[in-house]
Amino acid sequence: MFRSLLNSSRLTVRNHILPPFVNQFIPIRSMSVPTTMKAVVVEQTGGPEVLQFKTSYPVPTPQAGQLLVRNNISGINYIDTYFRTGLYASPKPEVLGREGAGVVAAVGPETSGFEIGDRVAWLANGGYAEYTAAPAAYTVKIPEGISDEDIMASFLSGMTVLAFAKETYPVQKGDWVLLHAAAGGAGFLLTQILKTMGAKVIGTAGGAEKCALVKSLGADVVIDYRSEEGKDWVKKVKEATGGRGVDVVYDSVGKDTWEGSLEAVKRKGTIVWFGNASGPVPPFPIAKLTPKCVKIARPSLFGYIQTREEFEAYSNDLFGLLKSGQLKTKIHKIYPLEDIAQVHKDLEGRKTMGKPLVKP
Repeated sequence: MFRSLLNSSRLTVRNHILPPFVNQFIPIRSMSVPTTMKAVVVEQTGGPEVLQFKTSYPVPTPQAGQLLVRNNISGINYIDTYFRTGLYASPKPEVLGREGAGVVAAVGPETSGFEIGDRVAWLANGGYAEYTAAPAAYTVKIPEGISDEDIMASFLSGMTVLAFAKETYPVQKGDWVLLHAAAGGAGFLLTQILKTMGAKVIGTAGGAEKCALVKSLGADVVIDYRSEEGKDWVKKVKEATGGRGVDVVYDSVGKDTWEGSLEAVKRKGTIVWFGNASGPVPPFPIAKLTPKCVKIARPSLFGYIQTREEFEAYSNDLFGLLKSGQLKTKIHKIYPLEDIAQVHKDLEGRKTMGKPLVKP
């Protein structure tokens, strides 16, 4: 989903996305930093077994436009499994992990705007490690009153779903919304955001415990797709909407749900595909959209935060929701770095509720 901007932090500097952070007269400055660290490395694509825990991996040196961050906590996202398996191509060897929160340990040359010791959250690559060389372009200071854990339970996922609900399909009060995987890391947050926008939410989830969680978030209708009744979830959606269908579908499941999503959306409705939890949506004839004049989208967060202004706007929106209490986070579990393979197994086995995190 975020391949073009996450595969190389150098890309941000090369494209001069954020001129305010570039200052040719500032040399590298740092606190005391070790030369090696604990990290999880992927040298070849494959299953969870390719995730190699190492105790003496080289600490990166921040380059121009970069910060070296000592990670306190890192987020684990389903997209990490796509880079591990090769569904999304990326250079190997690679340290996975698309977000982290911690303290600035070093400031690279030609970089300003941050000081040693600043509490920050970043989006880039390399979170499965004690230290990450993160682009200043996609790093933000964490406000007082918000914990690192709450930030990582909502940072990448929260900004993603905010962008999808505000820009991909601007949700209006009274809209009927179908949200698949409503108990997952992104779904948990999007359910709450949709309710603050006045939407009527139909959430799908697997199992009684997950369905109860989604209902507690304010979803108007919850469908257990694992139950006998919930297997025909399209019928349940049509019943809930008086046969009309939903205004928009947010579908992060993909292969198992895409056809049903097309059935469940209303005439002139919109489907937003943003994940592949069951596999990617296969190629299909575009004429399938014709009878109901359906619009489709396959967005990524980074298409909406190309500029510093956009990145800060969504960061501040998220921080505001967290500080006001309008957005609650749910951490599935905080795993030690050496158990990262188990996290991937839990994610792919759909055994998580909320956001899994890792403590480097």
